[in-house]
Amino acid sequence: MKVLLIGSGGREHALAWKIAQSPHLRTLLCVPGNAGTGVYGKNVPFPLTDIGALVDLAEREGIDLLVVGPDNPLADGIVDRFLAAGIPAFGPTAAAARIESSKAFAKEIMAAAGVPTAAAHVFTNPVDAEAFVFASGRSWVVKADGLALGKGVVVPETIGETIDAIHHLAATPAGSHLLLEERLFGREVSVMALCDGQRLLPLPSARDYKRFGEGDTGPNTGGMGVVAPVDDVPPALLDQIVQQCLQPVVNELAARETPFRGVLYGGLILTDAGPKVLEFNARFGDPEAQAILPLLEGDFLEVLYDCAVGGLNPEKLKRRRGYAVCVVLCAQGYPGKPRKGDQISGVEAIDDDQVIIFHAGTTLGGRGLCTNGGRVLGVTGVGTTLARARNRAYEYAERIKFDGKYYRTDIGAG
Repeated sequence: MKVLLIGSGGREHALAWKIAQSPHLRTLLCVPGNAGTGVYGKNVPFPLTDIGALVDLAEREGIDLLVVGPDNPLADGIVDRFLAAGIPAFGPTAAAARIESSKAFAKEIMAAAGVPTAAAHVFTNPVDAEAFVFASGRSWVVKADGLALGKGVVVPETIGETIDAIHHLAATPAGSHLLLEERLFGREVSVMALCDGQRLLPLPSARDYKRFGEGDTGPNTGGMGVVAPVDDVPPALLDQIVQQCLQPVVNELAARETPFRGVLYGGLILTDAGPKVLEFNARFGDPEAQAILPLLEGDFLEVLYDCAVGGLNPEKLKRRRGYAVCVVLCAQGYPGKPRKGDQISGVEAIDDDQVIIFHAGTTLGGRGLCTNGGRVLGVTGVGTTLARARNRAYEYAERIKFDGKYYRTDIGAG
């Protein structure tokens, strides 16, 4: 099978690593890829915005399956274009991907499907949103409706902070519509499931650490680390989440003749009243993929293809026992303007087969491996216990060196 993988981050390196384990793989093209994906396939420096040219590339190369990593190409309709060309695609159409690209649409789907979620109010005018806040006399979670690279949600503590968040998000490209949502309290978890338009195959639960600083302080980031699975999501609760939160959304989208094929990602909060959905994504999480994929056994590529063509067999993929912890190593300046070009050492000295180094912001050139982005590497340790997985991840996070390296030391600590 010839596969075209779209994206350039740690998630895409993890996907390439897992896809490359399949005996069905003949060729892997990564657009644009990174220093890690180049180990498993050929990187093609191509702009993701030129979907027509990507279709032409796929047709020239005889691609059998498109696998889409990031969210923007999905929202832009890359899957629709490939399907029109007769090429199977793992990922939802633009219409189904609205479950992520429009938070207002996601709320509409959840209401129609009876999915438990926070009450929310949608505004097209920030002045109206401000008036609502003052009339309510309390703070609200403020969300931009569109895609915002993980930075479209603000959780204010006061009315004044809520008003500031409205002004800030309304001025962004994603903020033409705003949601004011009631704040829910509890521990957050992520549950992803592979989907063929009807059936679901839930993956191990995960907990992402979004804040930059120790103890969940500082600004939000794309993710500083992740643990999978999560002990406070036992099998019975995972089944409940799938049946009450994920499957109804899949059913509703199918009823609207926009079947969801790909990864449905539920970001949830475990409240005293039970699990409730905070948001949906339409692709693998990053860095969640870097902890979840090492826990899967079976032919991953075959299952992706089955999802793309509507024939998912949940028995083809199993979950190995144990845990995975991914610690993200960041460049100096992240999450603001990260410094690039620092040489990286220690990656080649990995001597534990239960540790995987996933590249995100890296480049390989005449000076060797260098930093090329904010989140540089994801160090994943796997173990039969959480402690063993965590110890492996941190041992090798310390071994890798580059100027300005920063990482949180409390991933998976509690």
